[in-house]
Amino acid sequence: MALTSFELNARDGRARTGVIRTPRGDIRTPAFMPVGTAATVKGMMPESVRETGADILLGNTYHLMLRPGAERVAKLGGLHRFMNWERPILTDSGGFQVMSLSDLRKLTEEGVTFRSHVDGSKHMLSPETSMEIQRLLGSDIVMAFDECPALPADRARLEESMRLSMRWAARSREAFGDRPGHMLFGIQQGGLERDLREESAQALVNIGFDGYAIGGLAVGEGQEAMFGCLDFAPGMLPEDKPRYLMGVGKPADIVGAVARGIDMMDCVLPSRSGRTGQAWTRRGQVNLRNARHAEDPRPLEEGCSCPCCRSYSRAYLHHVVRAKEMIAGMLLTWHNLHYYQELMAGMRAAIAEGRFAAFEAAFHEGEALGDIERL
Repeated sequence: MALTSFELNARDGRARTGVIRTPRGDIRTPAFMPVGTAATVKGMMPESVRETGADILLGNTYHLMLRPGAERVAKLGGLHRFMNWERPILTDSGGFQVMSLSDLRKLTEEGVTFRSHVDGSKHMLSPETSMEIQRLLGSDIVMAFDECPALPADRARLEESMRLSMRWAARSREAFGDRPGHMLFGIQQGGLERDLREESAQALVNIGFDGYAIGGLAVGEGQEAMFGCLDFAPGMLPEDKPRYLMGVGKPADIVGAVARGIDMMDCVLPSRSGRTGQAWTRRGQVNLRNARHAEDPRPLEEGCSCPCCRSYSRAYLHHVVRAKEMIAGMLLTWHNLHYYQELMAGMRAAIAEGRFAAFEAAFHEGEALGDIERL
């Protein structure tokens, strides 16, 4: 067997389930990747993240190159050992963060020069440096370096940006070289324009990648527009390779994306929501700051097996959220990640058993109910 491979096990409509095999373990798809921006999923121990059902984490090239530095991580045995996560890791290319976080950036054909948001130091990211940083980190899935313009953007800007990203994709492929056991994913761009997405997909397929991401969505265009694009974009990419939708999203976004043929997703939402007193449940979002929970002895979600729901009441969660205690973010992040992984497991089973449409309908019915009645 090849060191890395993708096996599709079942389809139901456009939804797919399968497995990405890597030397560090299998990734069951559809897969949700918790985000470990700076070599940590905020508020969680790595063992706890694994207990929620996560097969793979996402690390961030931009943040890690600035602090603690890719060379230092490599010297200390690579990102897996550094953060105590021995399963697969995907690293993004850094392109999105350069565009959104850094000051005084300058974009050229060569790459992007920018000043660090941490200490103002000057850096250069190009396809070649991004590949080198990700090699030093030792990630299992490496992302090609691209530019991601914020939407809305005019067509000329999207066209120019997409073609630059495709030239960068070819350079990323060349700089990545031959690395058995590691995968390189190309990133489709083109905004919401069907013909630009098609041109981008064709360019990527011609270069040849181990997997393909759909980039440039979930950047302000709204769910309806995103789903409109996902109605055609995944079908432009090879059937026999994983398809990764970057930076998505809310549970309803994830279910809709899987229905449209997406295999992998990542988002900071479950952990970020947890740190702000927000929980995701089968009945939608719950705000633990609300006074209605102050004397509620019930668990956050009946029947949930996570430690938060097994051992703590809504009243306690309300108290620690309002008191800004660290345990609030820890417990709610654990619950949210647990819920997201249960959602993925439910979709994998539904696709395998040919009942995805019923699963999707039940999911939307549950969210429409809203939170349980107040006591």
